[in-house]
Parts: sequence; C-alpha cells; structure tokens
Amino acid sequence: MLLLLLVILTQSPAPATTTPPSSCSAPEHRQFDFWIGDWEVRAADGRVLGWNRITAILGNCALQEEWTSAGGKVRGVSINAFDPADHKWHQAWVDTGPSRLALAGGLVDGRMVMEERTPANGTSPAQIQRITWTPLPGGRVRQQWEVSTDEGRKWKSAFDGYYSQRGR
Repeated sequence: MLLLLLVILTQSPAPATTTPPSSCSAPEHRQFDFWIGDWEVRAADGRVLGWNRITAILGNCALQEEWTSAGGKVRGVSINAFDPADHKWHQAWVDTGPSRLALAGGLVDGRMVMEERTPANGTSPAQIQRITWTPLPGGRVRQQWEVSTDEGRKWKSAFDGYYSQRGR
C-alpha cells in the first residue's frame, strides 16, 4: 500500500502553486517615471555628451536605460526598480568602459538619489558613488554623478548632464 502511494505521488503532477505577478501599481513604482524618455544629454556648456533612452519594461515594474556617449566610445545599460522589501530603488549599471555600479536609494526632496559604497582595497581607497537625478522645468532632467573618497566630506564630479527630450 505504501509503495502504491509513493508511485502515485511521484507520477502525479504537483498542484499548481503560482503566485500572481506583481502589478507594480503602488505609487513608489512611479517615483522615477520622470526619467522615462528618449533624451539628448548635454553638459552645462552645451556640449553634447550623449543620448539616453529610458523605457518602462516588465509591465512597468522596471526601467531600462540604454546610454550611448557622443562619438559612441561608451555604451551602457542599466535596470532600475523599486524593491518593496527594503523600500528602496536599485540600479544595476554596466558599460563598455568597463565599469559596473550597484546603486540603491530613493526620493529625497523630489530628486532620485542612489549610492554605492565600496570598501578600500590594496590599490583604491573606500569610495561612495552618488548619482542624483533632478526633474527640471520644461520636462528636463539633470543627472549628477559624484564620487567621495573621504566618507562624503568632499565630492568630485564624475558626470553632470542635462537631459532634454529628443525631437522637441
């Protein structure tokens, strides 16, 4: 009898245990929507730095970034999503530099601010990478990337770009 039960259990399909997909409809999932668009990115002096396309993907549960620098030397991609478990936004970035970032953060006074902290190693001091996206009048966005090697007392600019929608 026990042998028959084991045979039946191993041959019967397991009951379906599906979890309905997240709708990502909470307001927190829309906090970074101001960055969605097809952008031309310029420096403060007007020089074209590159182009960036930000699209909502996976049923509006994430944003995908596709960056191309002026001249095409550097291309990069990121995936950005809000995680309800820790109530933070996360970005995973990689480019042809090659560089990689794993940022986390959230809205601060209407600006999206994400950071990555890396410990010191034999050749580099500890660093904080901080990227801030600020919505500007007229639907523009400013992205500032700063680096600190002294726990945030001083910051050095790594990138400062002003986004304008292409075709406008």
